Amino acid sequence: MQHYTMNLTLKVWRQRNNKDAGRFESYPVNNISSEMSFLEMIDVLNEKLITDGGDPIAFDHDCREGICGMCSMVINGRPHGPWEETTTCQLHMRAFKDGDMITIEPFRANAFPVVKDLAVNRGAFDRIIQSGGFISVNTGNAVDGNSLPIDKDMADEAFAAAACIGCGACVAACKNASAMLFLSAKVSHLSLLPQGKPEKKQRVVNMIAQMDKEGFGSCTNTYACEAECPKGISVVNIARLNREYLGASLSGD
Repeated sequence: MQHYTMNLTLKVWRQRNNKDAGRFESYPVNNISSEMSFLEMIDVLNEKLITDGGDPIAFDHDCREGICGMCSMVINGRPHGPWEETTTCQLHMRAFKDGDMITIEPFRANAFPVVKDLAVNRGAFDRIIQSGGFISVNTGNAVDGNSLPIDKDMADEAFAAAACIGCGACVAACKNASAMLFLSAKVSHLSLLPQGKPEKKQRVVNMIAQMDKEGFGSCTNTYACEAECPKGISVVNIARLNREYLGASLSGD
């Protein structure tokens, strides 16, 4: 693939804190390599801002390997940008052309208040997990891997759901700011496996109650969440979550 450089204009959301009204500011960035990652490009801009005595753009990042889910940005109207099943940190500048204007915003949801600029507080997801995203096991020696046979199709479904990194792109993509895809992935990967069966009814009830408490919207099946998920989590999990919740509610346990 041919390497090239480009000059771009970034239209970036700047907001001092969640009390500030916020506004867009435009910045030129020049001689950007097509092989840079998107976050490396912002690093270059921040170095210039600091050198010029300005305030660098705040954004979340950690692994830069598409694993941690912290690099949550809306790029030209799409969570994580134009590439399918790609996190912002794995997006490369060859996705853009010389002369482009790129609009960069934080994830927009009442449950994800802005901390500063492009960084949002996704603690609501942590509290949902704390309410039921765990299993209770007896400690001791490791159990032999073959002592608990698991159907391969079931294991594959559980692993596919477990791929969710909790980035919040599903919330940002949804017109209702629903967290149902995230929650359904977390419920599915536990309830599908035998280790998660004993607590599955209480888990789904508690986690949905916490999701509602956090102020996320309802799911209206537009599938925008699946379309923008960087890990390709399927909305089939939402149907499973609804069945799990209905069954737990009717059982009265």
